[in-house]
Amino acid sequence: MRHLLTHTAGLGYPTLEPGDPYEAANVSDGLDQPGLSMQENLQRIASAPLYFPPGSAWRYSMATDVLGAIIAVVHGGSLADAVGTYITDPLGLHHSAFVVRDPVRLAVPYADRNPRAVRMSEPHRVQDVVFSPARAFDQGSFQSGGAGMVGTADDFMIFLEALRTGGAPILTHETVEVASRNQVGSLREQEEPGWGFGFPSAVLIDPERAGSPAAAGMLSWGGVYGNSWFIDPAAGLSVVALTNTALEGCMGAFPADIQAAIYAAPEGEEH
Repeated sequence: MRHLLTHTAGLGYPTLEPGDPYEAANVSDGLDQPGLSMQENLQRIASAPLYFPPGSAWRYSMATDVLGAIIAVVHGGSLADAVGTYITDPLGLHHSAFVVRDPVRLAVPYADRNPRAVRMSEPHRVQDVVFSPARAFDQGSFQSGGAGMVGTADDFMIFLEALRTGGAPILTHETVEVASRNQVGSLREQEEPGWGFGFPSAVLIDPERAGSPAAAGMLSWGGVYGNSWFIDPAAGLSVVALTNTALEGCMGAFPADIQAAIYAAPEGEEH
C-alpha cells in the first residue's frame, strides 16, 4: 500500500516509448476508452511487467487507480460510494463526481497547438496522453482514482483548505502531518531536484535546488486536462487553477507563472 501511495510500486502510465508494455496491453489511464470496466483495466495492468522492483525507484503511475479499486473493495461498494462517504459528503462538495451532473456547466476541453489551442476531438492525443472527453458522460466507464473525477474550483478549494488547516472533518491532524512529509527519500530528485513525494502529491524539500519561491513543505500537483494546485502551509496559501487546455494548464508555463505572480505580490496584499 505504501508503494502504491508513493508511486514506487513499479507501475507506470501508457507512453509512446518503443515497446511500452502498457501501450501494448491497451491500458487505460482513466482518460480514454469510454465504457471500459475496472476489472478489465486491472487485468491489463496486471498483464504488464513492472518497470522496476517495488521501492527501488519513483514513477508516476496507475497506482492511484489500483488504490481506488482497493478502496472500493474495502468499503464494500463502488469507489464513488467511498469518495462520497469519506470526502465529498462530509465536506459538502456537491459539484464533484465521476460523471458530469450538469453538462451545461462543463468547460469545453482544448489541446495545445501552436499558434493557439484547438478544441479536442473524440478521441484526441496530446503528446503521450489520449483524451476522450465523452468519458465524463459515460456511466459505464470505470471510476478512475487517478483521473476520473470532474468538479469545480470552489469544491477543490474546500478540499485543499481542509488539508491545509489540519484535515477536519475528513482526516486527523496526525494523518495529514504524515501524508505531507516526503516519503520517498531522494528517489524523485532524479526527475525533479529539490522535490520529494508524500501520500497526496509532490512535496518541496529544497526550495533552492528546486528554484521555487515557496517554503519547504509545500504540496503541489496537477491534472493533464489543464489544472494545477498547491498548498503552502508556511505562507498560509491554498491555490487551485482550473484551465481547459491540456497540457499547458498542468505542465506548461502557466502554473509556474501563476505561482511566481502570487509570491511576487507585495507583502500584505490579498491574493
